[in-house]
Amino acid sequence: MTPTARKLSGALVAVGGTAFVLLAWWLVPWDPVPGGPVEPVRAEDYFSPEHIARAEQYSQWARTWSYSSLAVSILVACYLGFSRRGRSWAQRAPGPWWVQVVVLVTAVELVRRVVTFPFGIAFEQHRRDYGLSTRPWSGYAADVVRNEVLGIVVASIALLVVIGLARRLPRVWPVVAGLLVAALVVLGSFVYPVVVEPAFNSFEPLPDGPLRQGIVELADEEGVEIGEVLVADASRRTSTLNAYVSGFGASRRVVLYDTLVEDLSADQALSVVAHELGHAKHGDVVVGTTLGAAGALVAVGLLAVVVGRLGHRGWPAAGDAAVVPLVLALFAVGGLVASPVQNGISRQVETRADVDALSATQQPEAFVGLQVELAEHSLADPTPPDLLAAWFQSHPGVLDRIGLARRAAANADRGPRTRPPVNARISCSRW
Repeated sequence: MTPTARKLSGALVAVGGTAFVLLAWWLVPWDPVPGGPVEPVRAEDYFSPEHIARAEQYSQWARTWSYSSLAVSILVACYLGFSRRGRSWAQRAPGPWWVQVVVLVTAVELVRRVVTFPFGIAFEQHRRDYGLSTRPWSGYAADVVRNEVLGIVVASIALLVVIGLARRLPRVWPVVAGLLVAALVVLGSFVYPVVVEPAFNSFEPLPDGPLRQGIVELADEEGVEIGEVLVADASRRTSTLNAYVSGFGASRRVVLYDTLVEDLSADQALSVVAHELGHAKHGDVVVGTTLGAAGALVAVGLLAVVVGRLGHRGWPAAGDAAVVPLVLALFAVGGLVASPVQNGISRQVETRADVDALSATQQPEAFVGLQVELAEHSLADPTPPDLLAAWFQSHPGVLDRIGLARRAAANADRGPRTRPPVNARISCSRW
């Protein structure tokens, strides 16, 4: 690495890191709950002993299979990326550099998939045993292939950009690559709903009726412009209930699982929708994309620093295709290390959406019923280990969310109701 590229790498880390911290301070709701943090409720007050025992048993083995898979995947990536044998193997990749990049990305990802495949099978069987997975094994295999192809394509594009720029612009490549990768993050957020999501689910517009009417009324009251409200055929894969908002601008959509539309009461379904409208109201997809772009600058800068230092010790240079396994290993480790930051931010954003949902519907009892339904359908462990929750949990725990609703109910009891019950406005109670 040239002296100029080395200096620019450090500057990119500093600028990207500063931008991330400032943006997070400005955009993330660090105190989303009026009156301060809430006390979680007791699990025994809302769930039967049988459910708690079943959820804990399910979660124990679910964590065993998923975390074992994650650990083995990272270890394999580190072996291929950091060992002398891995470097020697990478240097024998055939073809011109751009072919070598794709070949090495594909090889590393397939090796990681093969060694973790037994854990994936065990986890899928575990979900089947508890009635959470409804897809046939052919559907599971198809989803694995789709995910693998998607991962290979995304990683190949990113590494072709980085390595190609390191070859063409050896003095300034870290800055140019960082900006382009950040742009790819933004582009990915925009095209994901219309390109990637249809590969995994089929979507249909939510039909006209009481539920759509209630959603339109909520959106109008919250000042949220709705692009599309869609129903995903999730029941062919799972029995769990879910909804999400994705994309922004013309591609923004609110998506409801068909299981949610069919199994929840009207007020509970609208609590879910109000939560998703809260994300849209605050532009949370844009917030996440902006933070992701700043994080991409930091990641590329750190990558350039590490690869530059190792290049002086006989490791492949940034412009050498043989660097691919090393880069993938660094990103695997970096992704694990960054998880607490990413998920900590996500939990704050999700809590704000819960606050908005409770304010919009003014139906805390429906919100409580919704959280109980969601937890029972997904067999969520109401009391997961604190460290694992902090590291891997992207949403507030169910006991915290119920505690938030209980506070909203207590506040409502001290003042007049300003909004009629949802079921007073919607004639149909179930879909």
